[in-house]
Amino acid sequence: MNATRIIRPVLFFIPALLFFTYSPGQIRLAAVGGVHSSNFLETNSIPGFDTAQGRYFSSKTGFQLGVLAEIPLGGKHFFLQPGINYSAKGNQYQRFYDTSQVQSDTLYDQHTLNLNYVEIPLYFTYKISLSRKKPDNFFLSAGPYFAFIYSASQAYQNRVKLFNENNYTYNSGTQDLDVGNATGKYKTLDLGINAKAGFELGNIMLSAYFSRGLSNAYQALYPSGFHHQLIGASLGIWLNKTKPAPPDNTDTDHDGTPDRDDSCKTIPGLPRYHGCPIPDTDHDGVNDEEDSCKFVPGLARYHGCPIPDTDHDGVNDEEDSCKTIPGPASNHGCPIPDSDGDGVNDEIDKCPNQPGPPENNGCPLIKQELVKRVLYESRNVQFRTNSSRLTHKSLPVLQELADTLRTNPDLELTIEGHTDNTGSPEYNLQLSLHRAMEVKKTLMSLGIPGERISAVGLGDTQPEGNNRTREGKSKNRRVVFRLRVKNR
Repeated sequence: MNATRIIRPVLFFIPALLFFTYSPGQIRLAAVGGVHSSNFLETNSIPGFDTAQGRYFSSKTGFQLGVLAEIPLGGKHFFLQPGINYSAKGNQYQRFYDTSQVQSDTLYDQHTLNLNYVEIPLYFTYKISLSRKKPDNFFLSAGPYFAFIYSASQAYQNRVKLFNENNYTYNSGTQDLDVGNATGKYKTLDLGINAKAGFELGNIMLSAYFSRGLSNAYQALYPSGFHHQLIGASLGIWLNKTKPAPPDNTDTDHDGTPDRDDSCKTIPGLPRYHGCPIPDTDHDGVNDEEDSCKFVPGLARYHGCPIPDTDHDGVNDEEDSCKTIPGPASNHGCPIPDSDGDGVNDEIDKCPNQPGPPENNGCPLIKQELVKRVLYESRNVQFRTNSSRLTHKSLPVLQELADTLRTNPDLELTIEGHTDNTGSPEYNLQLSLHRAMEVKKTLMSLGIPGERISAVGLGDTQPEGNNRTREGKSKNRRVVFRLRVKNR
């Protein structure tokens, strides 16, 4: 190989290196070179080709030289590595002829195919860190390549016996080969795939690589396929360190907090809340900075607290007519009044204007002797059988009862009418009511106002005597007088 063929790839490498040197700061750049064993593999359907010709083809040593860029794909393991390099490919044909077995004037024949390409590889790389403190990695890379032919030539050597003589001549030289997309030419474009694995030790890369062409690189006169195949090793040197990316100052919500620090990118907020609005923990519409009760919903006019309940009676102050005195909601937060001051509130006091003990529902107690006398008088009121007509013996008793009511104007009277079990229950109920009403009419005729007297009929439901005897039935045909204090 002459000096010109060595200098050309070097001259190609220099502008490529300068181009990548001025790439953005996030891209890391490396100079890469390697040596490989190159084959130009042929496949065809010619019978006996491998035995007759194919076995004389072998690999040749080639090299590649170029630059490689590295672009992070996010995270710390995945990278995109595009590059551009000069790659020398081809193969070698060498054959020695045994003239005792083969009729040939040629004793030795050697051809070296030199195909030089400008390649653009595109690697997808995965790295595994080998050290926490040092930038040492194991890496795996694979990806396609696109190659454009740079030159095609063939170097030859042979030894030939001169015609009808015992002398031999030695020939050697180099001839250029045709390039293009026609028959008998080496194609301009080649496509293939690359793979490599190796180690990064600081800024040094050591790797083994494999390359295989996928397209037909030569158009022969017969049906066939020609594909490049390389196996080699390379050395790379990273030329720079990545510069930190400039900070992204995008502020989507225009709140002064960049999106990189903003936990609420689309909602304006404050830096002290990482770009979010002031929180409202209890969701009452009052933000926490102004809310005196952050965890309890309330109103803005009470600084985010509920309406107060000063007397703790369950009625808030805005609805409580007695803010400092506990009372039920039914009375607007005020205590239920006790008009007569007897300790029984008016709500359950049957005599709210007359003091009385709780056991008598807040009404004054009636003297026991008066109660006994009226109860005694009621036992002496008699009726005719199966009738509401009073007996003559009953009139003096009712006159005495009327006198008692006149001398005790605060008392009212309830008359309960009763019967024995003679007749149906419905009939007895009506009869008992008629008897009570008859007593009421008599008392009214004696000057007692009707509003002080009430009459009820209970029929035969509350017998006092045995309805199987005449005496018992007589006891059951009765009225009972019950006194009560008038409710004023």
